[in-house]
This record gives sequence, C-alpha cells and structure tokens, in this order.
Amino acid sequence: MNSTLPYKRIGVAIIWDRVGQILIDKRKAGGSMGGLWEFPGGKIEAGETVAECIVREIREELGIEIRVGEHLISIDHTYPNFQLTLIVHHCHHISGTPQPIESDEIRWVSVSELDNYRFPAANVEIINAVRAI
Repeated sequence: MNSTLPYKRIGVAIIWDRVGQILIDKRKAGGSMGGLWEFPGGKIEAGETVAECIVREIREELGIEIRVGEHLISIDHTYPNFQLTLIVHHCHHISGTPQPIESDEIRWVSVSELDNYRFPAANVEIINAVRAI
C-alpha cells in the first residue's frame, strides 16, 4: 500500500436471493468508474462494524433489508488515485424490492452471467471467490 494515496475501507455485499442469483448494480455514469457494474456496499464509517456498514449502505443504496452472513474475502487494491480494502460478506435478501437509488441500474444475475458485465479491477478477485463456492 502507498501511504501517500487516500485510503478507504469498504463493506461489500454479495446479496443472494432464494434462487441463487446475486444482486449487482451499475455505477452512475458521471461518477468514479461510472458505467461499470459492482457488488453493492460502501465506506465503513468511524465506529461502525463491517456488518453495520453493509446493512446501512444496502438500505441507503437499494432500499432493501438484508442479513449479513459469513465473510467471503478481503482484498487490498491500489488504483492510480486511491487505495482500498474491500471486506466482502455473503448476505441474504430479507425484504423489500431493490431500487437503483444510488446507481443507474440493478440486476439479479447468476454466477455464470457475471462475465457478461464489466466490473472495476478490484472486483475480479471477488468474482473468482464467488465462483469457487
């Protein structure tokens, strides 16, 4: 890790539905990495656990309730202008209909369909970990 770059800790949700599909969302076109697909989540705030962050972010970004399950993988990644740690957990959709509140689009996809979507570089390891299940 490069200590001169800004650093973020991100809680990430792999949200499973009852038929084994995963919820992904498309980043807003004008923002950082706009137009790429991602697994939903967000920055862990001071004093917040990873699970609390994931529940809060999913409520804010998608308007649904989830249950945070077991840890899948943690990834350290450096982009040209910042670095991050992605802390990824399996999650289960409990209630609500997902809405693209903070994104351009959302989709339920099967694991085999993930190759059809462009993700940020840091997400490649997450996809590989999901495939290995």
